[in-house]
Amino acid sequence: MARSKEAVAAQDEARIAANEAGGDAGTIARRGSLEVRIAQTPEEIDAAQALRYRVFYEEMSATPDAKALATRRDADRFDEFCDHLLVVDHALADADAGEGVQAKAVVGCYRLLRQEVADQHGGFYTAGEYDIEPLLARARNEGLRFLELGRSCVLEGYRNKRSVELLWHGIGYYLAMHNLDVMFGCASFETTDPDALALPLSYLYHEFLTPDQWYVRALGDQYVEMNRIPKDDINLRDALRALPPMIKGYIRAGCYIGDGAVVDEQFGTTDVLILFPVSRINDRYFSKFGKA
Repeated sequence: MARSKEAVAAQDEARIAANEAGGDAGTIARRGSLEVRIAQTPEEIDAAQALRYRVFYEEMSATPDAKALATRRDADRFDEFCDHLLVVDHALADADAGEGVQAKAVVGCYRLLRQEVADQHGGFYTAGEYDIEPLLARARNEGLRFLELGRSCVLEGYRNKRSVELLWHGIGYYLAMHNLDVMFGCASFETTDPDALALPLSYLYHEFLTPDQWYVRALGDQYVEMNRIPKDDINLRDALRALPPMIKGYIRAGCYIGDGAVVDEQFGTTDVLILFPVSRINDRYFSKFGKA
């Protein structure tokens, strides 16, 4: 699917903005007191891990291991080599605290893993839940470059259009700077009971399942059937209402959904795979990914 002239122009603007960004090397854009940036220091990565712990373990229902409980950080081996996209609210920072991003000022984050980096460090996080090897084989054959999106969260009180669009703008900047072709990753429902998700899972299966050329399936020992309700029995309004805002945003922007859900007991979620060829991002949402 070819992008329109408007979508191509939007990505060009993102690339130009990325090349011309001045000031702090990590800064991508600002709106009022909010800034979206790539973490540049261990302290900024630590701030993202602290936010993830607060959201995943304290607000939601993830179960911490001994290390996470002691450090009050959500961390794993991928943090060491991924890039970390942050939304910072400078209004929360102490004026006399000196330079640098303060942990309490980080209100949103994404973890970004490019394919060439994953290849150097043992693969993608998503490979623990989904069989993505066919995708990677296609990437090698066709010269496609993949980006894994992970560990996304936004602090309560900031789950609004402005914060989410800043995160998407940061992703668009990153896509342009690294000439990436496809995004993918896991998105979550906040329950480990797939039966309670029969309506939204069935809707995603019937309407957005990855086509043959992009087909991805959950690993056999983790596969949870999504096709639970016949397509003709689905109430569209109720199905949309049952989707988390992030997943709703993804599908409206043009993503595909992998075959099979996966229950993640540690995080207390049921995951679905989102797959997003950049060429499928519709024009309305491309402006959020690509333009300042």
